[in-house]
Amino acid sequence: MSVTSMTVGIDVAKAHIDVCVLEPKSGAQRFTNDAEGHSALAALLQPLDVGLVVMEATGGYEVALACALQAAGLPVAVLNPRQARDFAKSMGRLAKTDAVDARMLAELAAVLLRREDLSRFLRPLTDECQQWLAALVTRRRQLLTMLHSERQRLQITPAKLHPSIEAIVAAIKAQLNELETQMVGHVREHFGDLDRLLQSAAGVGPVASATMIAELPELGRLNRREIAALVGVAPMANDSGSSKGRRRVQGGRFEVRRVLYMATLTATRYNPAIKAFYERLKAAGKLPKVALVACMRKLLTTLNAMVRTGKPWDKSLHGT
Repeated sequence: MSVTSMTVGIDVAKAHIDVCVLEPKSGAQRFTNDAEGHSALAALLQPLDVGLVVMEATGGYEVALACALQAAGLPVAVLNPRQARDFAKSMGRLAKTDAVDARMLAELAAVLLRREDLSRFLRPLTDECQQWLAALVTRRRQLLTMLHSERQRLQITPAKLHPSIEAIVAAIKAQLNELETQMVGHVREHFGDLDRLLQSAAGVGPVASATMIAELPELGRLNRREIAALVGVAPMANDSGSSKGRRRVQGGRFEVRRVLYMATLTATRYNPAIKAFYERLKAAGKLPKVALVACMRKLLTTLNAMVRTGKPWDKSLHGT
């Protein structure tokens, strides 16, 4: 990909999108955030030598647009809004409007275009099956949050109101059961081979497998360091001069990391390789949480290799 290619920044809102093609004296153009607007934008960009399109994750408003541009053959990167805002601050861009944000994203795209690891920023093309699975996984997470909130209210609410809360809890549980059945069925129908591959590793269950398939499409496409950094389980250096700071994990995809944490907890008990690794780290004096994060990284990179090679968990390759 040529670094002389044009870069495009898109600020996404619910009703409209502001688009900036990085050129001298270029301004932002506005399109509607619907199928018609997406088609018009794709038609505008296709004749150009576009090297990279960058937009922020906006809670789902960007999904259809990203898919439409990818289908038109354009490379798209969807970034964490915090990363984009930090870049703007580093460039002294304190003002914030839709047009300003679009140009700032185009400038960020120009920087990313020159990186050797550009591929890890590019959004893998998702089909309707994967988008629906992501919606099911998100809805399940929302229901669990609602269930937790109602259970907490039960502890501080007068007893006379308990029947009302218990009725809501029962309704949420029924919805959860129905949704989980639908989610598992969808995974088996459309991602059966990948699901069996992931669940061949002791510790990875249906929920962890569905979440990774839905929210970590890069699995198997990146190397072990890139996938660990993407999820947020890679230790980050904190050194300056002669000072050697404590390594920490930060950033990454929180929801994927959360299910990976639960999968690793199970793996430290029932997966011989992860269990042996965890016990060896604790015997070496590592704190339990530090050892657990290291196991999370080991499990993730192993799953990444399994998906890349198409081979299920092999005990002979992960002996204790």
